[in-house]
Amino acid sequence: MKTEFSFQNLLGSVYRKGNILFTPDGTCLLSPVGNRVTVFDLTKNVSYTLPLAHRRNISRLALNPQGNLLLTVDQSGRAILSHFTRRIVLHHLTFKHKVSAISFSPSGRHFAVGVGRFVEVWHTPATPDVNADGVLEFAPFVRHHRHAGHSDTVQSIEWSSDSRFFLTASKDLTARIWSLDPVEGFQPTVLAGHRQAVRAAWFSKDQEIIYTISKDGALFEWKYTGKPLEEDDDRIVEDETDQRWRVVERHYFMQNDSDLTCATYHAPSGLLVSGFSTGVFMIHELPSFSRIHTLSISQSHISHVTINKTGEWLGFGSSAHGQLLVWEWQSESYILKQQGHFDSTNAIAYSPDGSRIVTASDDGKLKLWDVASGFCIVTFTEHTGSITACEFAKRGNVLFTASLDGSVRAWDLIRYRNFRTFTGKTRLSFSSLAVDPSGEVVCAGSTDSFDIIVWSVQTGQLLDELAGHEGPVASLAFAPNGSALASASWDHTVRLWDIFARTQTSEPLQLQADVLAVQFRPDSQELAVAALDGSLTFWNVANATQAGTLDARRDVSGGRKISDRRTAASSAGTKHFTTVAYSPDGSVVLAAGNSKHICMYAPASGVLLKKYIVSVNIDVDGTQDYLNSRNLTEAGPAGLISDTDAEASDSDAAATRRREKDRLPGSMRGIGGDRTTRPSVRVPSLAFSPTGRSFCTASTEGLLVYSVDSSIAFDPIDLDIDVTPEAVLTSLKMGPQKDVLTALLMALRLNNPKLVAHVYTSTSLDEITFVARSLPKAYLPALLRQTAVSLDSTPHLEFNLKWMEALMRLRGREIKEESGAWASELRLLQRAVRRVQAELSRLADENGHTLDFLLNNTSRSSADDQLTIQQVMDERPKLLEDNDRNAETIDDLLAPQHNDRIVERGVVAQDDNDGWLGLED
Repeated sequence: MKTEFSFQNLLGSVYRKGNILFTPDGTCLLSPVGNRVTVFDLTKNVSYTLPLAHRRNISRLALNPQGNLLLTVDQSGRAILSHFTRRIVLHHLTFKHKVSAISFSPSGRHFAVGVGRFVEVWHTPATPDVNADGVLEFAPFVRHHRHAGHSDTVQSIEWSSDSRFFLTASKDLTARIWSLDPVEGFQPTVLAGHRQAVRAAWFSKDQEIIYTISKDGALFEWKYTGKPLEEDDDRIVEDETDQRWRVVERHYFMQNDSDLTCATYHAPSGLLVSGFSTGVFMIHELPSFSRIHTLSISQSHISHVTINKTGEWLGFGSSAHGQLLVWEWQSESYILKQQGHFDSTNAIAYSPDGSRIVTASDDGKLKLWDVASGFCIVTFTEHTGSITACEFAKRGNVLFTASLDGSVRAWDLIRYRNFRTFTGKTRLSFSSLAVDPSGEVVCAGSTDSFDIIVWSVQTGQLLDELAGHEGPVASLAFAPNGSALASASWDHTVRLWDIFARTQTSEPLQLQADVLAVQFRPDSQELAVAALDGSLTFWNVANATQAGTLDARRDVSGGRKISDRRTAASSAGTKHFTTVAYSPDGSVVLAAGNSKHICMYAPASGVLLKKYIVSVNIDVDGTQDYLNSRNLTEAGPAGLISDTDAEASDSDAAATRRREKDRLPGSMRGIGGDRTTRPSVRVPSLAFSPTGRSFCTASTEGLLVYSVDSSIAFDPIDLDIDVTPEAVLTSLKMGPQKDVLTALLMALRLNNPKLVAHVYTSTSLDEITFVARSLPKAYLPALLRQTAVSLDSTPHLEFNLKWMEALMRLRGREIKEESGAWASELRLLQRAVRRVQAELSRLADENGHTLDFLLNNTSRSSADDQLTIQQVMDERPKLLEDNDRNAETIDDLLAPQHNDRIVERGVVAQDDNDGWLGLED
């Protein structure tokens, strides 16, 4: 089994804090999720996470106008410049202070950064493909100028369309106009007049008007005019000798008891979008300030708002609840509506086909995620307490969950409803769950009781209570063959139960410490047990003997928390596993606990194969091995004392005032500063996919997916300058030594339809299998499209079906994994196959009717005709058998397109409707 797993995607969380932005083409949305960046492709309906990772949470993102350079800055001012399309890190830079705003110029040659009250302008580094030598620069970041003038934090930077000037808005109640280079007769201008902090400032399309907007909801319109002197015939006479930027119009949003938290302006269309602390956003048209829309989209404040290049889609992010929305204001419909878990994730489970992952959280919500697209499909909210465990039935259409609210629920994943609720005789907080492979029995354990509760899924009745443990039941697991139920308890024992036997007796497996997790090997012959003393033991199920043991205290030992008085090496809270998972073939075991490490072991040899680090984010407790003593103050660790001037407290001012009003009479706030809690790194659950090519972990950062499949396709032929149509034809004219694969690759690279069709039809039947197996994954969509076009427009039926059969049989798994991204090609192929099937069926029916007509008119035929008809009658069963065989072949090719049917050489089911898939309602 392959063990070279690498990080592939981040699910379970879509937005944390910071600014979101659209790509220049307006089809993708970039969202900061902790110390990583997630990209949502709104046209292909997929999401992926960039491989770069900061040491702290990301606070600002910026993408150059060309869309190839992404600049990300974390809360400490450290920046990473990466190539967005190639997903590689180019350079690192530190601004030494917190960055509050960042923006590229429209020309892409410079970018401006707001560092505290200063504004720094830097030259944009060149990419390797621009340099003559194709190498990275030694010192790529060169500061062009540093502007000082504001007395408080700069909150917004906006460039003019010609990249000569830029606007800055600050908390010092002013906005300023700066020039990139010295301009004769120009002096930096101060725009003052607001009564609260200025959130943003923008130029109009013709750059004749400047708009500034403040926290109190005041919008000022500035023009470069003279001082008005007097009115003459309804006209205002201006003093042309005293011309400067003046306020000509004042507009107010009139949102009582709420603050303006974010705003954006689309100059080509004149749209102004503003978000408030009450979760309401408004759309106005400038300069008339006519209101177009008012809508409430969140229960908390809107952290950031952005608009795409065409002005059709609006993006909203709310950090309080982790919400991310894309709204089309013209049709008043959602393009994207996603929300992560509000609290930590406790349990995860793969569906039996590996296409979906379910997550259960402390917030009482159950979410179903599509692995291919990365989107949340459905959210269940029936539980009223924390969900502690979840498990799929064998067929994958039913899901079971256990919760601290005292119930175990069964969910129908076809109709998306809760169809069964199981409860005990008394109210218990269930912490573990196990489902019989047949799906007839469900068991649950609790920390309140020492018994195991057994229910019937069909009737919902309580069947039995298994007694025997002398401590709380921490974990349950059914053997894959259904022969036994394993239960782990804090009484230092693991018990094996045969719940279908007449007598419910069990023999305990004795351990030296509290047992925290138990898991069967897929062949049901071995049992992995994790205990509180840091040991990982393996037991033979047949004779109840210990097959091996591992001392994993040093392997799983994590970092040091800010509040810990002991070092990481001396802390005992992270030196044990809390979850264990076998690979589908049983060759490796994954184990994790309350630390940043995931350990992969080979049970047969007892060797630690690899350690994975869940997070390097130091904003999460437990990721550092050593603490810096400079962060220790007289009031305690600096990380636990909130900054009253932080952006979060500024945006939550209205919510804070509402909480003050709701305080009990006589109560007062604590003295000594506001304190906050920091999330701690831990891995409460992990699971292998049924294919064994990926595994997922539930961590503090979200749902991390690791895979052995590379998500970025690269082919060296892309760098070949000799790819020409002549080279393609030459490869085909080499006689017996012709290289069809190279010719097809070059034709697909040139993207010439006629050339691709020529190479496609020149491939012999013996070479189809080799070409289909060896073709790189990047060119599969183009080949699928060519096959569909050829099947629809050429008479070579058998030849095209041979291509389809080879692609589905040899590349079916890859096509299934990319079914969302290749939906258009698969739909085109599906329509072509259905058309061929309809024509063959019609032809078979016509042949049958013709044969019946000839057989019914035998009396009118001559002797020779009688002989011919007799031959036809003899051949009729064979013809009908051939027609049936052709129909079965077409059905086999169409089978992957039916709902919930996946054949061995097929692809995933496809929806024939052209619409948005995988979006959460």
